[in-house]
Amino acid sequence: MEPKGKVALITGGARVGRTVAEQLAGRGVDVAITFRSSRASAEETAVLVRAAGARALLVEADLARPEAARVAIEAVRSGLGGPDILVSMASVYRRTPFADLVQESWRESLESDPGGLFRLALAAAPLMQARGGGRIIAMADWLPASGRPRYKGYLPYYVAKAGVVGLVESLALELAPSILVNAIAPGPILAPPGMGDEEQREVMRATPLGRWGGAEEIARAVLFLIETEFVTGETLRVDGGRHLN
Repeated sequence: MEPKGKVALITGGARVGRTVAEQLAGRGVDVAITFRSSRASAEETAVLVRAAGARALLVEADLARPEAARVAIEAVRSGLGGPDILVSMASVYRRTPFADLVQESWRESLESDPGGLFRLALAAAPLMQARGGGRIIAMADWLPASGRPRYKGYLPYYVAKAGVVGLVESLALELAPSILVNAIAPGPILAPPGMGDEEQREVMRATPLGRWGGAEEIARAVLFLIETEFVTGETLRVDGGRHLN
């Protein structure tokens, strides 16, 4: 798919999502950005999109709520047309020891991540098909993409991301050939807020390429998965070889 002239919906427009939005805008893609509570952050992303010469639309949506996906897709259709591209990035990343887990921890992760992706795809696919096809790109994680957890305290997150991988494969089969569906499994891209210097250095030591990737690497992967015409149902690890150790 040629990106220029297309419309993308990005769920989660901060940090990595901001870079993805800016890079897509630079390729002539109009961008809609969902946000739940951080309107100011989403506005900052919209400024960058417009500065790159593309249209921007902000959509307030709590994608853990069942009806939010349909409302968000309709807002994009009426505001920008499309969407032709869905980049599902919103998720819940929170360390919680097993003893402190409650039912809400599980529900929040599953509803926000694979649940949100499923409902967005369900609402967006008919519009994409009517426009001749589309791309759905989800964010997984390098750990479930590698087949095992390594860190305690992230049980709901890990299961949610493993669900994304399975959902992407199923959606790719269901929506072929008009819509290509893939996932990106980031590794050490940006250090989480609050991570100390020594922890960051330890991550670099454990990564064969010896560094944090930076948000630009995810944006490059997104562009590849938009432009490809023969990759679907795949989970692409962008982790600097972290899974090899």
